Amino acid sequence: MQTTHYSIIIIGGGPIGLACGIEAKKAGLSYVILEKGCLVNSLYNYPANMTFFSTSERLEIGDVPFVSVNPKPTRAEALEYYRRVTVAYKLNINLFEEVYTVEKTATKFSIQTSKQNYTADHIIIASGFYDIPYLLNVKGEDLPKVTHYYKDPHFYAFQKVIVVGANNSAVDAALETWRKGADVTMVIREKEVGERVKYWVRPDVVNRIAEGSIKAYYESSIVEIKQHEVIIQTPEGLKTIPNDWVIAATGYQPNLSFLEKIGITLSNDEVRKPHYNEETHETNVPGVYLAGVICGGMNTSRLFIENSREHAPHIVQSILRNIR
Repeated sequence: MQTTHYSIIIIGGGPIGLACGIEAKKAGLSYVILEKGCLVNSLYNYPANMTFFSTSERLEIGDVPFVSVNPKPTRAEALEYYRRVTVAYKLNINLFEEVYTVEKTATKFSIQTSKQNYTADHIIIASGFYDIPYLLNVKGEDLPKVTHYYKDPHFYAFQKVIVVGANNSAVDAALETWRKGADVTMVIREKEVGERVKYWVRPDVVNRIAEGSIKAYYESSIVEIKQHEVIIQTPEGLKTIPNDWVIAATGYQPNLSFLEKIGITLSNDEVRKPHYNEETHETNVPGVYLAGVICGGMNTSRLFIENSREHAPHIVQSILRNIR
């Protein structure tokens, strides 16, 4: 494999990784963005009909206006927007190239990917958290009928569907598949639908449950998934429900083990927050910076695109100061 050197290597081609690339380009620094999937891969894996909680102007990067039909843009509009931003800035991005290792040498970093080797003076990790789903850890979870990535409701038309979870992804999946004719049952660990569910959606699902259109088992969990049925533990005891498909909308977690391998210190609690300077975003490993939701560790609900965009200029300014 050939080895190419850059001043900055950015790991992650989501909105925040793109924002970091824009700032690096403005500063005249050589850089490359490495993304293991497609452009803004996490957004691509969102449900097809998803609407953002944020308004379009709060999702803008690089001073490029984000014009959407409605104040809150759709997934399709966001995909097109970030593609156009990438084109407008002629960003240097390599897609479908996964980073395997990052090692610190005496004077620089050595990076090995699925396609080639690199060296770099600085590393920015903006890898997000959408890659590792929280597993149910029950028998039958590996059956083809189970998915952790819900995409489109039409697939589930006239099928018996169980949706696990009670937050935005689960509620969207339940409502959309029900409206396409699915027989929907929600399995909810808590006593009610999540309070953080989008305010214009929560009353809809609560009303559908109240009228019996969507069945819901609260304070319940799946015990076993079988080919044609699912066994659920409820407050009233075990129940067996006929089933064709299970959508496990149980959330996702960041790849914190990747940070640990680089030498980044994590907090010794359940949050496992990475150690970094809040002003510069440089970690305890000099030359390695964090941007975006990865900064929050397991607390993935603290940072979003709209409050992570500012990370990019802070990081690049810090790098420029170190160079000088």
